[in-house]
Amino acid sequence: MSALVDEAWVVAGGVAERLGVRITELSDVPSQHAAAELLRQVWGADSADQLVNAGLMRAFGHSGNYVVGAYRGDDLIGAAVAFLGADHLHSHIAGVQPGGQGSGVGYAMKLHQRAWALDRNIDAVCWTYDPLVRRNAYFNLHKLGATATAYLPDFYGLMDDGINTGDVSDRVYVRWALTSPAVVAAAEGHGVAVDPAGGTVVLGRSDGGAPVPAAAGGRRLLIAVPADVEALRRTDPDLTGRWRYAVRAAMIEALDRGYRIAGITKDGWYVLEAHL
Repeated sequence: MSALVDEAWVVAGGVAERLGVRITELSDVPSQHAAAELLRQVWGADSADQLVNAGLMRAFGHSGNYVVGAYRGDDLIGAAVAFLGADHLHSHIAGVQPGGQGSGVGYAMKLHQRAWALDRNIDAVCWTYDPLVRRNAYFNLHKLGATATAYLPDFYGLMDDGINTGDVSDRVYVRWALTSPAVVAAAEGHGVAVDPAGGTVVLGRSDGGAPVPAAAGGRRLLIAVPADVEALRRTDPDLTGRWRYAVRAAMIEALDRGYRIAGITKDGWYVLEAHL
């Protein structure tokens, strides 16, 4: 295990160095306030209390949980908070400054989180994500090699955190098995690829961007998500709702029939495989 821990720290440090960022635990009140404010801005929330405030970060950090910030020079550009579960580290929230998504900073923070967990003999990290947010799904399932283990309808109930206000909080639950071959390979830059070839479309997209349910069957199923649900929330809440319930119905039916979520393609098709 010690060799894997050392390797994880080397990989995480190498990615951070290439990006010119420094990732460190936040142990003082001013930095925790700054992190809470950054996350508030990322989510567009009215108050940090709607997400995770500095007081909670203080308690988490003091009791041995994961509270970190990513800095470029003296500027805080990312933050992440996770707490210990019964058999894993639960990654509760992470964000990169507005305009910084896709820059690699989020990936660097996850690699730091992996090394931090392994260093404490924790071999799994779990979290939830919105199944309609295509870039997050691809990041989690492909870039990180996490495994989707459950579909959770309206998991948080009604939310008022800015980004999710007015939308139903369906989530996919993932488990990041930190020592698995897939995750080790992903940490080395070889993400998990899935093959949609030969799959049966059970939920497609119309030319106008609406969900189109179709027949189900076969060993491989395909479920589409909208191209950009974050923009769609602002421009067409009704269509967002149609997508939400269509994806929920398709996912739950497939999972109940014994399929598993194998991954997602870059252009937004979930691939589900029959689980024997």
